[in-house]
Amino acid sequence: MLRRLIRCPGPGPGPAPARWLRPGSLPASARSVVTAVPLAHAEFGSDRDRPPLVLLHGLFGNRGNFQTVAKALVQRGAGKVLTLDARNHGSSPHSPLMTYEAMSLDVQQLLSRLGITKCILLGHSMGGKTAMTLALQQPGLVERLISVDISPAITTPVSEFSAYISAMKSVKIPDGVSRSAARQMADDQLRPVVQHPELRQFLLTNLVEVEGRCVWRVNLEAISHHLSDIMNFPVFHKPYPGPALFLGGSSSRYISSQDYPEIQRLFPRADVQYIEGAGHIVHQDKFEEFITAVVKFLALP
Repeated sequence: MLRRLIRCPGPGPGPAPARWLRPGSLPASARSVVTAVPLAHAEFGSDRDRPPLVLLHGLFGNRGNFQTVAKALVQRGAGKVLTLDARNHGSSPHSPLMTYEAMSLDVQQLLSRLGITKCILLGHSMGGKTAMTLALQQPGLVERLISVDISPAITTPVSEFSAYISAMKSVKIPDGVSRSAARQMADDQLRPVVQHPELRQFLLTNLVEVEGRCVWRVNLEAISHHLSDIMNFPVFHKPYPGPALFLGGSSSRYISSQDYPEIQRLFPRADVQYIEGAGHIVHQDKFEEFITAVVKFLALP
């Protein structure tokens, strides 16, 4: 069941130009040091008379998290769908910089390389904030936006990610053990901090074997160093004028009523909706309801 909370009015006159930097970040003269990395991606479906849909995963995830979603949306008429690995995740390169300005630039470079001049963005959690950043920076590039269970607000109060990162860093796996044995050992070591089995299994998808050693494929150092940036959101003054959907889980705390004013300020044409019974990973908890909500917003046949 889908529960709609607010429907924002159409956009009014925009105020001052957007700022790309969050408080305390590098000055404008240093923006040139932010360089894009070539993102790994996968494509599903084929071009139709609509912009491609780009799916952006959350923290500790990878493009595989949205593979089933991508295939389902292609079957429902979405045309071409792209899934991406964010920098420091999946098969994309590692980089010491992990900010939304940098991750937005990565997506822009990929779209440019693929010859895409207009797209639809759907992002979950960290991917949602990346999508919002790109839409606010380059509104002409984004036809419409879907942010899954995240808002343009500070998420530190509801986040346990710092503890998860510390637990992952402390995992010790002897060289030469089998992949299955390594996963079991890592699972046992994570359990005292990451108590939910499903969450541990999600984090363990990042445990890979490289030259006989088990390592984390996510760049924990970069993520740890920039965790405050990931939990925060850049400062913008000019709103995104296109349609937007903030699709949360009713059992999650990542889109609260306290976030509505900022959503309305930056995304004046936004709908805020909740899927009943879904937690933070909405597309996993209530897959059919999630697909139905996305299809309706995209006005697919």
